[in-house]
Amino acid sequence: MENKKILAVASGGGHWVQLLRLQPAFAGCDVQYLSTNSGYAAEVKSKLHVVTDANLWNKLKLFFMFLQVLVVILKVRPDVVVTTGAAPGFAAILFGRLLGAKTIWIDSIANSEVLSSSGMHAGKFAHAWLTQWEHLATPNGPYYWGSVL
Repeated sequence: MENKKILAVASGGGHWVQLLRLQPAFAGCDVQYLSTNSGYAAEVKSKLHVVTDANLWNKLKLFFMFLQVLVVILKVRPDVVVTTGAAPGFAAILFGRLLGAKTIWIDSIANSEVLSSSGMHAGKFAHAWLTQWEHLATPNGPYYWGSVL
């Protein structure tokens, strides 16, 4: 993936921690990050785009967050979108794919019994739809390629 423009996306908490654990895989790439917490800028060496934190329970905030993600996607024009979820990751998968980026959804390690709601929706759009639990993998996705713990 050398010289590729990557947009790495995660909401806060465990999603962000898991995304940071993927940083070695981005070596040699032009990486920018997108999250919901401006405080995360200190944890990355490249640009962090910050969007509104939203979920399904607040449709207006969710709509606004989707628009913010679209603006970032249009500005960055990534070759690859990688996300560990949740809502901002789904928006980035959707808009990234529509604009020609390769997309990778990695469902949270916390979803050990069932896939996340965002992950189930993102799986329809992502080029690679992954779970970190082998028993949740199916022949049509999500696929199990290991975990990021």
